[in-house]
Amino acid sequence: MAVLTPQALSRLLGPWNSGTGPAYRELADVVRLLILDGRIALDTALPSERSLSSVLGVSRTTVTAAYATLRDQGFLSTGQGSRGKTRIPELTPFGPALFGPQPQSASPLAAPGLTAPEGLIDLAYSALPASGEVVHRAFAAALTELPALLPGFGYDALGLLPLRQAVADRYTAAGVPTQPGQVMVTSGAQHALTIIIRTLADRQDRILVEHPSYPHALDAIRSARCRPVPVAFAEAGWDLPALESALVQQRPKLAYLVPDFHNPTGMIMPDEQRRLLARAAAASGTVLVADETLRDLNLDGIATTPLAGFGSGIVSIGSLSKSHWGGLRTGWIRASEPMIQRFAAARTTLDLGGPVMEQLAAAHLVRALEEPLPALLHTLRGNRSTLLGLLAEHLPTWQTTPPAGGLSVWCRLPAPISTALTVLAPEFGIRLAAGPRFGIGGAFERNLRLPFTLATDKLEAAVLGLRAAQDRLDAAPQLRRSLIHAPAVAIA
Repeated sequence: MAVLTPQALSRLLGPWNSGTGPAYRELADVVRLLILDGRIALDTALPSERSLSSVLGVSRTTVTAAYATLRDQGFLSTGQGSRGKTRIPELTPFGPALFGPQPQSASPLAAPGLTAPEGLIDLAYSALPASGEVVHRAFAAALTELPALLPGFGYDALGLLPLRQAVADRYTAAGVPTQPGQVMVTSGAQHALTIIIRTLADRQDRILVEHPSYPHALDAIRSARCRPVPVAFAEAGWDLPALESALVQQRPKLAYLVPDFHNPTGMIMPDEQRRLLARAAAASGTVLVADETLRDLNLDGIATTPLAGFGSGIVSIGSLSKSHWGGLRTGWIRASEPMIQRFAAARTTLDLGGPVMEQLAAAHLVRALEEPLPALLHTLRGNRSTLLGLLAEHLPTWQTTPPAGGLSVWCRLPAPISTALTVLAPEFGIRLAAGPRFGIGGAFERNLRLPFTLATDKLEAAVLGLRAAQDRLDAAPQLRRSLIHAPAVAIA
């Protein structure tokens, strides 16, 4: 069980006591918001009343009353002889939380590309169209190379050597010496993560994740019957003390992180934090898994070393889906050679290797990444600026932080209306992914991820549609009670 120290909670609370109401109520209100925003992870034990009152400099009666309020509202569990643990109330139209966790019987995610009605502006996806001519040229070259491989069987659990060499060379050029034997080709990053979890974790093993996190990574963890251990972000990024505390207390088998332009926030982890995190993970016996699928989309030119540069036991995931095209379905795992051999052995329960033609083309694309990248980054910078400007003009109550890279903006809404907006949005020509899809247990109702991958005219139409949807919610608050169950959508 995770335990929040009084010092850590005090740091999260900030200047909570404004003096505008009873102190216990203000304390309860701020803690409740921290839980809803995912800043305090679910199933976390709060500090004892005595220790928290001492750190905050308030009476124990104040803390006792605040905890009692949280219990009454359903945000703190009750139990004999044990500390209360954070939770989110059960979903009910008239309960204290209108947009809590959806029931387990909710509809599963629909397959990508099959659910968006024609004509909707799709903001549920954070993906790009193909880098046209470059991809076409790579497949044309692959076609000429294919005959040389036809006499073979075509099965290769590790992947074609030219592609593994190209990926290894890129890591070496980034300051992480890598041999082809340290690379295994996969059918995309999601496939890579599934192989890693199946190989290194058993049912009920803990896997540390950032909170928020990439939804399909959370899905892969749940599908493996593992237990995600969420660690919330601080205001400026990764909360290293919280990560270190979770590693010590929980001893997770794996830690899945997106240090390079985190999805959905777009933040990048500084090298010093990477170094300290790698050291803490090694001390706890936790395998760090770094998802680097967005690393090349470095919009602000911030220099960092891949996480694998700070420890020999770190596993890295890469992909061409964000830099070139999602339709390629080509990714890779970079790890130690013994670890790669374990992954290859476990892979046979899923497939016997990737398609040869795509791997030949991918080898060309990895070697020539610098060709399409400058124009792509230039376009994305313009789109990012356009989206942020439109949000500031038409939705000034939405808070945004310009992402340093990646493909999306993580917005903070003026009220917990993310699910309601998602349900209402199709009436205004938009398809969204609600904030809670990026969290655990119903958190992030005050957040929404908006990609800036679309053309500027569509971005403008989307923001105007969002403004119209919010205006409708503002004019009819009762809609929030009827728009509880968001339709499941696929997310990229």
